[in-house]
Order: sequence, then C-alpha cells, then structure tokens
Amino acid sequence: MEIEILRSHQWFKLICGASYQDLPAIRNLALIYTLAGADCIDIAPDPATIRAAREGVAVALDLDLKAISPLIMVSFNDGEDPHFRKAVFDPQLCLSDCPRPCEKVCPTTAIKFSNDYNGIMPNLCYGCGRCLPLCPVKIIHTREQVYVPEDIFDEVLNQSINAIEIHTQPHRTQEFASFWRRLSPIIPQLQLVAVSFPDCDDLREYLMSLLRAMQPQPRSLIWQTDGRPMSGDIGDGTTRAALQLGRKVLDFQLPTGFVQLAGGTNASTVPKLRQADIPVAGVAYGSYARKIVMDFLEGLEEPIPDRLEDRPDLLGQAVAIARKLVSQIKS
Repeated sequence: MEIEILRSHQWFKLICGASYQDLPAIRNLALIYTLAGADCIDIAPDPATIRAAREGVAVALDLDLKAISPLIMVSFNDGEDPHFRKAVFDPQLCLSDCPRPCEKVCPTTAIKFSNDYNGIMPNLCYGCGRCLPLCPVKIIHTREQVYVPEDIFDEVLNQSINAIEIHTQPHRTQEFASFWRRLSPIIPQLQLVAVSFPDCDDLREYLMSLLRAMQPQPRSLIWQTDGRPMSGDIGDGTTRAALQLGRKVLDFQLPTGFVQLAGGTNASTVPKLRQADIPVAGVAYGSYARKIVMDFLEGLEEPIPDRLEDRPDLLGQAVAIARKLVSQIKS
C-alpha cells in the first residue's frame, strides 16, 4: 500500500522527533494524525516512545474502522547529527538578572524556571538548537543521544516497527556502510527504509555511494531531502531550502528510491510544490505539524486529557487541524 501512495505523490509523514520523548504528546500526535490520514509516523527508537505511538494508533483504529494504520518508523544516525541531541546547562550558572532568551525561544517549553524546576526538561527537548546562540554567558551546550539498533530488532520481528530512517551527513560512506551492516539482519523484514541527508558538494556521488552500501537492498527506499532541519515552525520561507534540494535530487535521476521532502516544511510547502511543478513522492512534517496541534491543545483553559479520546469534542477539533495539513498532499 505504501508504495502506491508514494507513486501517487500523496505520501504524508509525521516526524515526532528523533530525540523527542514527551510520551503523552506522542500518544496524542499518533492518535490525531492517524485519524487525519498520515501514512507514516517517525519516532525515536526508544521502547517507551514506540509504545506510546502504537497506543495512539491503536486507539485511532478503534475509533474509526476506515482509518488505515500508518507505518511506524524509528530514526537512527550513523554518526554525530543535530537530530540526535538535547540541550543541557547548569541553571546555577545563570545570571540572576538574565532575561532568559532561551526560555522564550524554546518551541516546546522545555526550558523552565520556576519554584519546582529550573533547567531543561529532557523529555521535551528535541535538539533544535535555537537556544544555543542566545545564552548571554554561553553555558548551554548539547549532549548526543545514543541509540543502539540491535535494541529494536525484536520490535521489528514482531511488527511493532516496520520502517527505519537513517540520518547521515556528507561524505560518511564508511560510517553508513558499517551501520547498514548492523541493520542487515532486519532489512528484509522492513517495509521501508528512508535515508535523510542535507545538501553538500558532489551530492549525487555521495548518494550513489550510499546506494552501493545497501546490501541487502531494502524493499522500498526513500531519499529524504533535509532542506533546513527542524525549522518548519519558524516561518513560510523555511520551506524554500526543502524545495530546492528536492528538485536537485529528482534531477539526479537516481536508479532507485522515492524523493520526499523534509526540513523546513510547513503549510506553504505543498502549494509551492504545485506551483513549481516538483513531482516529489511526498512530504514529511516535523516541528510545524506538531506545533499546530499542540498549540491548540496547550491553549485550552483546562489540562490536556491523558486520554484525548475521552473528549471527542477536543479530539475532533485537533483532527480537523491536522487534516487541513494532511489534505494538502492528498488532494
């Protein structure tokens, strides 16, 4: 089924974030975007995160018998990568009169200063890095998240996970090949593998070197063009880099694999795709897709219910918000 959707240029992927581990939010996002028609949900390869996403999907399928279960994808990296980090700092080093620009810029309110907690709440941080250059005393730094692929092999074998994404950076062919060999026992069991990458010099040659390293070959392959990572919620202009990189990779005419946009995608992406006639297979949405739903839920004059399905009115409104985004690529 997923191959036909990719061929029809109607693929919608929700990116929850490779380092994002807010379990109630992930459950709600999986529930809402499954009902809205998402084809794939991309999450951190963490057992609790996987369970939260699958629970949200299961609830959606129970509520709507016509809903289709999206692929559950987990993301890994073959080396250092901005998607796999969290910001950290010692709040005791903060200036007493600091205006706290870090707190103001954080898109998930992960940075908190209150009577009961000061610092960064790790489960809410997804490593966007917006706080790093703003600290007046430069005490914020990042810590790499390390995930072991062998830890999810059983999840693949029992079909709790049916897709994997590998984030790579320019000219890391050897690292990618080594990581692929570690995944080789489960590659035949996966319905889909995605490779996410930014632009670089000699990009076609690099992608071809990755393709040669893919032994055994995946059933289906997505080239995810990461135009401007983790920036879709900043403004409409961030999608420009995603469009440019998508067109560039399509022009390579690689021998296999579908091209899908990511990095800076938002509500203006699909209209600009149509206008520019760039025939990518689909679009992945991360920070923007999460923001439009979570802004609604967090803006309620009441706590977000642990079981959103117990409030059909709120769930329906959230799904309508998500469906407005999903329907752009589905139309």
